[in-house]
Amino acid sequence: MLTSVDTDLIRVLADPLRLRIVTLLAEETLCTTHLVEETGARQTNLSNHLKVLREAGVVETEPCGRFTYYRLKPDVIASLAGQFADLAESARTAADNKRACP
Repeated sequence: MLTSVDTDLIRVLADPLRLRIVTLLAEETLCTTHLVEETGARQTNLSNHLKVLREAGVVETEPCGRFTYYRLKPDVIASLAGQFADLAESARTAADNKRACP
């Protein structure tokens, strides 16, 4: 079990559409209209996914007139990547550790 990795964040990013949104936002700040065009998702579905990403702290919003722009929070992704890097390092260090069977 991955106890040292933020499993809630992994669940949030595991959804294919949310992962696509995060990938797009890694390239540029986009509004909902842009994200609908890029993903082909319905606006209401996309808004629900953006809400989940916002609540998880993965994206932040920037109001601009009647539009809302979304921006990826890179520190959140970097933190998750660091957790996986730590897990990989632990696995390298413990590669020769073997528990004896009873």
